[in-house]
Amino acid sequence: MILIKHADLYQPRHHGMSDILIGGNAILSIAAHIEASSLPDPVEIIDAQRRPVVPGFIDNHVHITGGGGEGGFQTRTPELAIEDAITAGVTTVIGVLGTDGVARSLETLLAKVYAIRAQGLSAWCYAGSYHVPFRTLTGSLMQDIMLVEPILGAGEIAVSDHRSSRPSVEELARIVADARVAGLLSGKAGVVNMHLGDEPAGLEPLRKIVAAQPILARTMLPTHCGRNERLFQEALEWAKEGGVADFTTSSVPSFVAGGEITAAAALKTFRDLQIPLERITWSSDGQGSLPLFNEEGVCTGIGIGTCRSLVVALQEACGTGIPLEDALLPITANPASVLRLQGKGQIAHGADADLVILDEDLRPATVVARGRVLLQEHMLVHGVSASI
Repeated sequence: MILIKHADLYQPRHHGMSDILIGGNAILSIAAHIEASSLPDPVEIIDAQRRPVVPGFIDNHVHITGGGGEGGFQTRTPELAIEDAITAGVTTVIGVLGTDGVARSLETLLAKVYAIRAQGLSAWCYAGSYHVPFRTLTGSLMQDIMLVEPILGAGEIAVSDHRSSRPSVEELARIVADARVAGLLSGKAGVVNMHLGDEPAGLEPLRKIVAAQPILARTMLPTHCGRNERLFQEALEWAKEGGVADFTTSSVPSFVAGGEITAAAALKTFRDLQIPLERITWSSDGQGSLPLFNEEGVCTGIGIGTCRSLVVALQEACGTGIPLEDALLPITANPASVLRLQGKGQIAHGADADLVILDEDLRPATVVARGRVLLQEHMLVHGVSASI
């Protein structure tokens, strides 16, 4: 068992000073004071030193097997290293493919999910990639979602992007409907992750689907919603009408200079406009490429997304005056709700023992995932990196 003492607890709502008892991979008790000597078994004590203790971060969009390649094979990005997630406070990862659904396969994506789980974190993935139709493991998206436990839905499917395969609204609607029904039958989210590009159509394909069947709005999770001001305004309307919008935390200065709205700025706008905060999520696009294209569509430069960008967004949001309990929502409770990840995104009795102790700069100092300490005072616990 692990006993965390003197925690300034965020569940993610601020709860105040508490002790937290962990047993196995679950939270057993939260109280103002828990006396270690009263416990029946030996316990490891961690002193949080009155620092914020928050739910483990959920990164709902990570290219865990690597991404990129838009500038040729030499621009393929590397797969996720487990320590990069841990040091960023990420305890749950959702894996996606991207532009390349040929040289990177659903089989390797699933294998990486199992590897991440074996290394101490929680992980799931989506079936599919940018392009429609996409490959599945069983020959059917519904069967993949229902019968392959780690597969939560489909994505990321590219729309309004020059790299998209130009699926019709009818094709997209069929994927969304199949994912939703498979989710109903399996108790999963059945979410379809939609990659949004720079093209003027923006969210129009998703809006057409919702116009015909409004119930499908919460089955779709559009991402990269801060790409430009026009798309951002569409995403605000989408959220006002009940949808959820995802904002990418990984960026480069030239994107922001060109009009990209940061994840922190998006959250501030949601608060200013009084849009319910449960309708915004953040994701890192970790290990995905951040390509720069010229007017001819030729890749002229490339960066790499990182899980660490979630921490930067959290710091930026709090730096603008947003309370920590609100800034935590897009990477804890909100993605847990959207993706129906039971026991995730909260610190509560019976929830999964995924939590992070933040230092005075809101950097993850100590990380506990599934009841195991993986990072302690900014140092990887012995054996973590060796398991990679």
